[in-house]
Amino acid sequence: MHHQSIAFKPLQFPFPPRLHPPNAIPSRRLFPLHLNTTAYSPCSASSCRSFHIPLPTHPPRSLPSSNSTKNAALKTVDVATLGNLCVDIVLNVPKLPPSSKGARKAIMEQLSSSPPDKQYWEAGGNCNVAIAAARLGLNCITIGYVGNEIYGKFLLDVLRDEGVRMVGMNEEADVVNSPSASHQTLLCWVLVDPLQKHGFCSPADFFEEPAFSWMSTLSEEVKRGIKRSRILFCNGYDFDELCPGLILSAVDYAIEAGTSVFFDPGPRGKSLLRGTVEEQKALRHFLRMSDVLLLTSDECIANIVCLETKFFGLLSVGEEYSSPFIDNKYACYYGAESLTGIANPILAGQELLRTGIRTKWVVVKMGPRGSILITTSNITCASAFKVKVMDTVGCGDSFVAAIAFGFIHNIPLVTTLAFANAVGAATAMGCGAGRNVAALKQVVELMEAPNLNEDDEFWNELLGEHLDSQEVTFLSKMILNGSNGRMNRVTFQKAVSELLPKLKSSQLEGTLSC
Repeated sequence: MHHQSIAFKPLQFPFPPRLHPPNAIPSRRLFPLHLNTTAYSPCSASSCRSFHIPLPTHPPRSLPSSNSTKNAALKTVDVATLGNLCVDIVLNVPKLPPSSKGARKAIMEQLSSSPPDKQYWEAGGNCNVAIAAARLGLNCITIGYVGNEIYGKFLLDVLRDEGVRMVGMNEEADVVNSPSASHQTLLCWVLVDPLQKHGFCSPADFFEEPAFSWMSTLSEEVKRGIKRSRILFCNGYDFDELCPGLILSAVDYAIEAGTSVFFDPGPRGKSLLRGTVEEQKALRHFLRMSDVLLLTSDECIANIVCLETKFFGLLSVGEEYSSPFIDNKYACYYGAESLTGIANPILAGQELLRTGIRTKWVVVKMGPRGSILITTSNITCASAFKVKVMDTVGCGDSFVAAIAFGFIHNIPLVTTLAFANAVGAATAMGCGAGRNVAALKQVVELMEAPNLNEDDEFWNELLGEHLDSQEVTFLSKMILNGSNGRMNRVTFQKAVSELLPKLKSSQLEGTLSC
């Protein structure tokens, strides 16, 4: 669901939407569209316990608790997503609506008065993660709320067709006691102008409280779903529909049940930092207790580290941080210096690992550059694929699914990133998210003939100061493997040499069992 501030262009309304799907289905987490040869990398992961590539994997930072060991045998679900379920309605319009809140609300109500044909509907939010993961062979459930109306039924039908089970969060007692609360499936109206620019209108944009603030407790069914899952995935948009206390209770229950927590703050990270006391507390808890943090350079990763400096006393609020990487080039790419404590994503990731209690991986999605996976002992980097980008919607969600694949099955880190980049790139070659995320066939085709967007100058500058202090593994298209001091270059072919045959076999058999 969309909750970003959008600058709409002036427009006179009412207007008749042109009821034919746009060329590319947009997303609430939108990157600029470039219909040329570009690289992109975000993805999903799922099953391979028998890999023997002599490459670094990340050992647990602490021994599992007795509860975790006892609960491990109960894990029958790979990934559960929490909240953020919505229906995107994508329409072409002659012009984008005006920027004022009142005007946007009036337009949204006008559009909502008569639902358009289902050809303009698409599953959105965390449905993207669940569908992408399911297509990679993971057993997935979505935990959330949808209403008992046409949109809710549509969403349930899509999830069922993709092999994803829905676990409802609604409890009858809550609904009865909250007659004034909204109990409808959340919608996001995605408006696309002739230049492929996007505007968004969602009812949740106008709520003073989370959309489903009437929810106060986790049902027994929800607890069972969390307990049976290996991973609970949460993101910043969860706060737009669920109260911070309820989100925290889900996270704490996951930890108690031995379920790993993945958290992607997304664009909401900055607003949560400046949010209510409860939101700040929940965000702080996520950053310390998540097993895997998934960040995006375009969303200013260092904002999150700045967050940590405020919460954990690494710096005083307002104090400047001196870094050789805070220059115009990096400030532009990773976030303005005024919003970042540490501009270099590797240093930022290392700080998050240092301040985290359970944190094992910090993964940085870097769009056309590629991706980085940081652990306490290793830095792993992988360049993105060069592909013809049609739509970047859902790329990051697909990437998350592939990272989960590698995490669950202890795949070597460099293989996990290579796979994740391929899944994200395959999604970018299609039109939109939901049912349009990459299929396994597309991923395999990319991996069989990889065309990497290597930028040695960029990576050398980024990695320069780390080569003497920590082991670095770099995915390369060079013919020969080799090491240069603490830099370990691994060819793409070597990195995926055991995974790719399993993917190809699974594609033929219709299952993925590594």
